Amino acid sequence: MSSCAPFDIPTLEDLGVNPTVLEELSPVVEANKWLSEFSASVRDRATGSITDLFHQFGFWKDILALTWNFRTIRGLCLAEDSLLVFLRLCFEFETKQGQGKAIAFLVPTPDTQWKAWSLLTRLESLKGFPERFLTDGSPTVLIIGAGHTGLDIAARLKYMDVSVLVIDRSARIGDNLCLHDTVWFNQMPYLPFPSTWPVFCPAAKDWLEFYAKALELNVWLSSRVVKTSWNENAKTWNNEPVKHLVFATGYGGGFPKVPDIPRKGNGFHGILRPNNFTVEYSRKKVVVVGAANSALDIAMDPVRHNAEVTLNQRSSTYVISLDASISSLQGYSKRYNEHSSVEFSDLLSSALPWPSLLPLLRAETTHAASVDKGVPRSIIRGLESAGFRTNLGIDDGGVLPLIYARGGGLYVDTGASGEIIKGNIKIKSGCSIQRFTSVGLEFDDGSEMGCDVVIFATGYGESRDSIREVCGSEIAKQVGPIWGLDNEGELQGVWRRTGQPHLWIGMGT
Repeated sequence: MSSCAPFDIPTLEDLGVNPTVLEELSPVVEANKWLSEFSASVRDRATGSITDLFHQFGFWKDILALTWNFRTIRGLCLAEDSLLVFLRLCFEFETKQGQGKAIAFLVPTPDTQWKAWSLLTRLESLKGFPERFLTDGSPTVLIIGAGHTGLDIAARLKYMDVSVLVIDRSARIGDNLCLHDTVWFNQMPYLPFPSTWPVFCPAAKDWLEFYAKALELNVWLSSRVVKTSWNENAKTWNNEPVKHLVFATGYGGGFPKVPDIPRKGNGFHGILRPNNFTVEYSRKKVVVVGAANSALDIAMDPVRHNAEVTLNQRSSTYVISLDASISSLQGYSKRYNEHSSVEFSDLLSSALPWPSLLPLLRAETTHAASVDKGVPRSIIRGLESAGFRTNLGIDDGGVLPLIYARGGGLYVDTGASGEIIKGNIKIKSGCSIQRFTSVGLEFDDGSEMGCDVVIFATGYGESRDSIREVCGSEIAKQVGPIWGLDNEGELQGVWRRTGQPHLWIGMGT
């Protein structure tokens, strides 16, 4: 996101404010004063007065409430010892179309006035569409994907009296469930996780299957859309009652990204992908290609079966401990926990604009690395000594920049770091497989390695691959970019209008 401002995070030094003048001020009085002035300016449609209530470099984030889009508009141009002071207030509002909630972060000025550094306005519900029980009928919305996101969308639409059908190619709901976040972060509408459940919900609990049955969601399994096309005149898909098509197929559309590697001689046949492998590992030589969450989680399985495991790491990885990932700003436990509602936590998590959030993430990540809060330095030194290369994420920002940019590239340590340090998982880093040989692999550094099994955990392809498979290349091109941040710091293509009418993307929890 481009910026004409001299700073993105408003420290008191940058604001020119003496911290002693704040000691005599009442946060409640100042918050109410700002809200009263803001409400009056909105009511009177006094654009100039609204502008005066914002800091000249401040932000207004809107999620569907006023723009029917995800927008972040900035300012009037539409360090360790630094002091940072925010006065946060929350309020509800109403428009002609619906009800919303807002969060404002106020900062002081040198004359002790408080102005908005950021304001988030978010639509919560639509007028005329109360949530109620659905009568039977043909679906007007078809959701592809019966995972966490697909079922979440289906439940919301059902109780807004929208007829919806969910389809999934798997034989069971939840076959691909793998929660890397806490149950508080992964709560689903209408049916929260029981308070007695583990903090991390295991797939064996069959939660998604139970959820679909309990809410009586219309789900077809072992099914897929082979082809569909958009009828511009009827505004439907394939001349059916289906007016809206929702892809909830996960990051990368569910298509594994496997390098195209040539074979030498008779070729090597022990090639597996993370979504289709079943093998007896005992006493076998296993190579796992990849070095992030999936690869390291997969590598632990053959280690437990006494296999000889080598990890092929092609680029460095950000490593963070499980406890640190939960307790950090990026892990959201300060917001998502048993004491806070998921609705308010969601609102708060969206409140700060990306240019202001990134410096906070960077400061937290570098501080955690310096005081052993992210991963103990002894662990990092042990990994580096074993040949496993680490980093602090994109722009030293830790988890979130990696998630938003790449959807991965990190490892939340659940035990593999220790196995690497002990030598139970060997590392082959800084090179890639050049070709398969009759007995194993040849790398682009000229070295060779014998092995019995190669497992590719190299992530997923372009997010439009699933759209391209079902709707064709032209519609996939129309959709536009999916994931990654746009120039306003908002995620592209998901939970908002795409370039193709009546086609939507649901991705992420």
